[in-house]
Amino acid sequence: MEPRVHRYGTVSSTMNLLHRLAAEGAGEGTAVVAEEQLAGRGSRGRAWDSARGGLWLSVLLRPGAVGTELLSLRVGLAAVEALQHLGPALRLGLKWPNDLMLGDRKLGGILCEARWTGEAPAWVAVGVGINVRNPIPPELSSVAVALADALPAATPDAVLEAVLPRLLEVDASGSRLHDAELDRLALRDWLSGRRLSGPVEGYADGIGPEGTLRVRRDDGTMAELRAGRLELAERSRSS
Repeated sequence: MEPRVHRYGTVSSTMNLLHRLAAEGAGEGTAVVAEEQLAGRGSRGRAWDSARGGLWLSVLLRPGAVGTELLSLRVGLAAVEALQHLGPALRLGLKWPNDLMLGDRKLGGILCEARWTGEAPAWVAVGVGINVRNPIPPELSSVAVALADALPAATPDAVLEAVLPRLLEVDASGSRLHDAELDRLALRDWLSGRRLSGPVEGYADGIGPEGTLRVRRDDGTMAELRAGRLELAERSRSS
């Protein structure tokens, strides 16, 4: 699939632009890239700081069916693996369900928004935001990081060239993660072995075939989270 890439300077949101293009009949693989977003958004309606120097990308998918609960995981995994090719020595991970991690700080995030016709998806807009060379606000410097901090030569265009082809290979329709995907996720699972204090108390213990986060409680029973804001405790199995 050869994507058609629409490039902009300053926009309100690449997701809004892509939804408009999709409604006008844009084909699968259409991408919108902006140098800056004034109203970028993350998961659960949160604002996303999108200054110049980052990669702010939205990609259009038109699957016949969609595993919406799995898509952000699949996209995140594809993005992390693409970034690893740019910097083989980088300590990259995927924090369930949609955060890209560099070390212990957030590098980027994934947002998937479907528009439906009856019970079938008309299209899915996949948003990918990655801090590349953009300045990290001082109040976020302890929890967020830019790729150029660890890979000084990184540029938004180089990241786009690496990431976009991988996103177009993502299977948006599968309703379960297959074994190979689970193995790849296990290698990138940033939460694995970390102690959670909420919404369930216990240790993160992998990702299930339906995209759930498995949490092993102290009594040995297993909880499976499908959504929710995670709260990390200070200690982990290795501490």
